[in-house]
Amino acid sequence: MMKEAEERFQAKIDKQSKTLSEAIEEYKHRYGMSPPKGFDKWWEFATKNNVILVDEYDTLMRDLAPFYALRGGGHEMRRRIAEVASVASIDLVQVRKGNLSTISISKDGFVDDEVSARAHGLKAMLGASAADLPDMDFPVNAKAEGRVIIPWDRWAVARAGQLDPLHPLSNFHPDWRGAGNVWDKWRRTCPPTSPARKSYTTIRSALVEDATVPTPFAFSSSTSFNTVSYCEQPHLHYTQGHFFSDWRTLDDLYPVLSPARAKGFGDIKIPSHYYYGSTKAYTYGWDKAHQKVHSVDLGEVAWESKRNKIFWRGATTGGGNSPAGFAALYQRHRAVRMADWDAEGDIEIWVPNTNPIANVSSTSVSSSSTTPRSPTNVDAPLKAHKIPIAALNKALMDVAFVKASNANQYPGGLKKLQEEHRFAEGVSLGNHWQYKYLLDLDGMSYSGRFMSFLASDSVPVKSTVYEEFFSDWIEPWLHYIPLSSSYEEIYNIFGYFSGIPAEVVEEVYGDAVDPETGAPLFPPGTKVPAIPGAPDGDARLQHIAQAGKKWKNTIARKVDMEAYVYRLALEWARLDAVDREAVSPSVAAS
Repeated sequence: MMKEAEERFQAKIDKQSKTLSEAIEEYKHRYGMSPPKGFDKWWEFATKNNVILVDEYDTLMRDLAPFYALRGGGHEMRRRIAEVASVASIDLVQVRKGNLSTISISKDGFVDDEVSARAHGLKAMLGASAADLPDMDFPVNAKAEGRVIIPWDRWAVARAGQLDPLHPLSNFHPDWRGAGNVWDKWRRTCPPTSPARKSYTTIRSALVEDATVPTPFAFSSSTSFNTVSYCEQPHLHYTQGHFFSDWRTLDDLYPVLSPARAKGFGDIKIPSHYYYGSTKAYTYGWDKAHQKVHSVDLGEVAWESKRNKIFWRGATTGGGNSPAGFAALYQRHRAVRMADWDAEGDIEIWVPNTNPIANVSSTSVSSSSTTPRSPTNVDAPLKAHKIPIAALNKALMDVAFVKASNANQYPGGLKKLQEEHRFAEGVSLGNHWQYKYLLDLDGMSYSGRFMSFLASDSVPVKSTVYEEFFSDWIEPWLHYIPLSSSYEEIYNIFGYFSGIPAEVVEEVYGDAVDPETGAPLFPPGTKVPAIPGAPDGDARLQHIAQAGKKWKNTIARKVDMEAYVYRLALEWARLDAVDREAVSPSVAAS
């Protein structure tokens, strides 16, 4: 997978347009229409600033495509922008004669506790292009959670190009107030024949089924945004907190800009203000004293000195309380309990079949085998070792909460939350660089630390159900390690690259005897060795760290985010125009 990922990424870079003329033709080929007015100036900006992926805006165009179905064109687009701006926690970024401002319209007495950071972030990103933009308004979601959920039948009408005006939002309330929830709205995005629409699956039956039926195991080729279908497996929605958000969603096609988008939502993605700004909690290399970003963080550690562990710290965020009682199943809570040092039971960890005690391991399998629970997409013969999960967690997991947020939402309250999860002292962002593996988990929405993890010399192991503006630009298994939302393969990821630590081998096999001679495998005074991973596992792991760092420094710079929102603004201007043909001229190629 790593070799294929590298080849895919290089092929993508190699095929990028080299001239404006090529870019125009590629645009027409991909989207079936001419580029918007101002595309030539955008091209000049992109090439001047060495933007590499100049053609890769498919994710943006997918987000915007449904709005071309609006009857009334630009008139209806403007009406919906004005209407959604009246909703609580939606702010406006306005362009007027090349000047930018942020506005929060009165929401009938509703007081939001957030300070419009996302709107201010978009305003900052648009600063480089505002002088070349026509007057327009951008509604920006003040919350991390998605806000737009469009029912399946409305999507079908949109695809047919006949989306009628919708009911006004005059009676919209910002929270659920006990009437409805995100999942009830979301499952309407599924086809009428899907399991999510036809019936409910109980939590008990779903979890029992998952626990008792063995399935072939494989490393994830991608994150769960691309691999999980809640329409076909509705019971899985219990494991993701965004389905329990307290914030009411909009049930039709409204233009709302958000930093991330889960399957079934209709928000339009923009770069996160956490990625664009500079803060001690989210920015690699940030030097607050001198107000600058260093290329190497002051807390960075040389690869050979990094601790060979999987590290995560964070708050107990991850979902709301609508309906109540499900917080124990949210993504962060599951991960912390799985990694607990007192966890009970055994687990099989598969490692390359090159270890010095192969004759006492539990079972073996070739890389082409489909034995239940065996990895099916690796490039070496593997052998399984059955190990107490507590011993394994102590050796390779350092995962803990640092703050109990909304503890009253957890079944049993704060006391039960603390009893069932490990808590530790908070650490600075720079402390993360002491570890080779950095676990990256969703919170209320996307993870705001992902870019800082990529910028470091460590390897992000990312689990997410969200798509972001850069999702088509980055390659899993080249720039980071993808992790499924069940996390079940995380031990085998570690085993492949790093093997099984010596302290675990000693606990499991310290008293083992040679099955042929009966002699102790490790006589008294003998140092018990670790079971190694792949022969070049550590080098491959470091290669991912280096490739991710290079990607962040060349593909996801601040100027790349500016280029993205510049391109968004040009497309937005066309959607917003009364005469869309007038803002789709034939651009002079050179």
